[in-house]
Amino acid sequence: MKNLDPGFVHTVYFWLNNPDSGDDQKQFEKAMKKFMKKSKHANTHYVGKPPKATRDVVDDSFTYALIVSFKSAKEQEKYQKEKAHLEFIEEAQSLWNKVIVYDSQGVKL
Repeated sequence: MKNLDPGFVHTVYFWLNNPDSGDDQKQFEKAMKKFMKKSKHANTHYVGKPPKATRDVVDDSFTYALIVSFKSAKEQEKYQKEKAHLEFIEEAQSLWNKVIVYDSQGVKL
């Protein structure tokens, strides 16, 4: 198992317009797969869907989660401007109505 890079972690939650639409899910996943394959700056990535929440502290309202790690904040800045990222947004943004991003930098413990 490869650990996330401790330098910078970019976590994105997507809420699709039609979260139960199989066609929309396929289209989103196709765009995401293409994006992750072409990204030159993301070192590790994870794409997931929420399990049914069984505890009150768990938010399962999103449709997809993306977690991407980078060696540094500078690499993440390059990722934001790279062609693969911009193409993903162009291809998939009509599918979602909400996106929330949480960025964090590693803490040495």
